[in-house]
Amino acid sequence: MSDEPIEAAVERFLDETESSLDSYDQGYADADATISVIRTHIDELAAAVDDAESE
Repeated sequence: MSDEPIEAAVERFLDETESSLDSYDQGYADADATISVIRTHIDELAAAVDDAESE
C-alpha cells in the first residue's frame, strides 16, 4: 500500500476491512482470523500514513 496516495490507501483499508468483517459475519472466518487480518490492514495503513508524512 505504501506506493499509493493516502486517499487510496484509506479507501483500500476500508474496503478490505469491511470484506473481512463480512466474511466473519457470514461464518467464513473465526474471530481470531478476522482480527489477525484486520491488524494486517491496520499495519499497512499505518505504513502508508508514515510514508505520506515523510514525503
